[in-house]
Amino acid sequence: MLLRFEVSNHRSILEPVELSMIAVDEDRVSIRSFGSLSESVLTVAGIYGPNASGKSNVIEALAWLSIAIRSSLRTWDKFIPREPFKFGRGPSTESTYEVEMVVNEVRYAYRIELNHSEVLFEGLYSYPERRRRILFEREGTKVSFRRGLGVLSGVRELLTPTTLVLSAAMRFDEPEVEPFARALAGFGIFIPRRRTPINGPLRAAMFGTNATGRLFEEQGSLIQTSLFDEPGSVPVASRESALALLRFADLGIDDVQISKFEMDESQETHQARVYPRKQLRLIHRVLGEELAFDFEEESAGTQIWFSLIGPTLSALSRGQILIFDEIDASLHPRLSARLVELFQDPETNPRGAQLIFTTHDTSLLNHLNRDEVWLTEKGENGTTTLTALAEFGGDKVRRSLNLERAYLQGRFGAVPELDQFTLRQALGLF
Repeated sequence: MLLRFEVSNHRSILEPVELSMIAVDEDRVSIRSFGSLSESVLTVAGIYGPNASGKSNVIEALAWLSIAIRSSLRTWDKFIPREPFKFGRGPSTESTYEVEMVVNEVRYAYRIELNHSEVLFEGLYSYPERRRRILFEREGTKVSFRRGLGVLSGVRELLTPTTLVLSAAMRFDEPEVEPFARALAGFGIFIPRRRTPINGPLRAAMFGTNATGRLFEEQGSLIQTSLFDEPGSVPVASRESALALLRFADLGIDDVQISKFEMDESQETHQARVYPRKQLRLIHRVLGEELAFDFEEESAGTQIWFSLIGPTLSALSRGQILIFDEIDASLHPRLSARLVELFQDPETNPRGAQLIFTTHDTSLLNHLNRDEVWLTEKGENGTTTLTALAEFGGDKVRRSLNLERAYLQGRFGAVPELDQFTLRQALGLF
């Protein structure tokens, strides 16, 4: 589980900002506890703020770090694909990423500092008995490993100025390092549209319809009618569970059909080639009549809900972290709220999966505790700041407060400032 994430010099973020998953209010069932920690951990965090305030950049920085662990060994060759702040000292200053997580009941801390051409510093630390243990530290291409990690000596042969040690370490079966590396590299990333944080690698790693479609290719009975039949049961990423979530949305969809066929592209390539293709159709049932719709014929909301089913079930069944940009895009507020509740409820989320998302949907504030809400704002210099709602003092953020109403009233900031006078004047209304 993620405990905290800090980043500096990434897109609109120049000075360090920190996202913490440590609970402030502990007397509720949605939080998780570990024997190795004195604090409890949240399973949900929602980031609010005006357009262009940097909400997406916060979670895309976290996605960037996860993808970096997956891909630096394979794809980072002559340069590091970072995206620093474009103004002032941003391009000439290193970017830093730091994360703390609990993996297999052990707390880990990991930090990297890098520029376009090289990794300047990298360090991994563990706290198996609440005492800091250095697993490795790296400056430039010089790496020192903790005594007893001799199996990782082969990492030095794979290391280049642009390769992360942790990325190379995933090739070695080292029980103190590999579980953390796999957990950090295994974040689920759901960014339905727009640009991507990393051109190429992240685009290939992002979830789409294929993640859900693969579940519906599995054979099996459709006896299960609810998502999870018994309290405490571990959710399984299966065809039955995927269909239950699809039917839950009340979209009029009764089943899913995936047809395989072959496409002859010889006319385009001037060669006799036959490529296998799959066609996804959603089966609608109306007044006893069934009709199959091609996926492209469905509404944007239906397509988004279908696409996120696979990543959601995967995260819940494996205890993963799911990063979701614009959770409210094309989704009904009721569906967004249900998705949040799936991660908050210990019965549907017994393995401590976490959902970190951005949104403009203020109705979701009725389903979030004050320590699950974060606010972004952009300063006069164009940089993003990130503030925890729980940091607001006094009656502004008491637990009984109607957070939606208070947010819309601007009591916490992080809302657009609309200059009606200037707008009317520009339109020639007076």
